[in-house]
Amino acid sequence: MHIYVNGRNIEITDAIKAYVKEKFGKVANHYDQIQGIDVVLSVIKNPAASGKHVAEVSCKMNTGVVRCEEAGESMYESIDLLADKLARQVQKFKDKSLGTDKSSIRTDAGAVEEAVEAVEE
Repeated sequence: MHIYVNGRNIEITDAIKAYVKEKFGKVANHYDQIQGIDVVLSVIKNPAASGKHVAEVSCKMNTGVVRCEEAGESMYESIDLLADKLARQVQKFKDKSLGTDKSSIRTDAGAVEEAVEAVEE
């Protein structure tokens, strides 16, 4: 599994690259079907824009791709937010692919049927 780090309007230092690999390496340990993670870090040079540091990730898996984006006031903040968001999305993708999604229609319908039976009695 590879983690690729690219930059737009920013030079990627070794410290930023190590930080990204540390954060997204933890996400990769949760699911073994991840083939590669592409991270793009960019800076918006417009002084009127808020959230000038943008981080985007594309996580390639055997059966699909998960993509997300976050913006923050510092690059490290946006990387932290993005790592948390990607972890949630990968967990959701893993639950759906393994069939262990707890919020499925089938379980909700069973709860509704039990409530209806309880009211009828």
